[in-house]
Amino acid sequence: MSEKREYPRTKEGSAISKIVIDRDLCISAISCIAVSDATFQLDEESKVVAIDPNAADDATLMAAAESCPTKAILLFDTTGKQVFPV
Repeated sequence: MSEKREYPRTKEGSAISKIVIDRDLCISAISCIAVSDATFQLDEESKVVAIDPNAADDATLMAAAESCPTKAILLFDTTGKQVFPV
């Protein structure tokens, strides 16, 4: 069973309501940080965490998730449906 961390999002007008990071899939490629360093950073275990889930707009969040080579970043819409990866 994988270790997943959930980060609720409350950004006004956002269609993305939650970021989930699968820490077992994270390989510290830091591509997500390159796309949105205001949202993501590495923790003491060199795994990605969301430091501010509301920092980026939806397009930037999607680009950050898409940049992850292992698809360790999952995005969910306001109905709870997973919108990335699909």
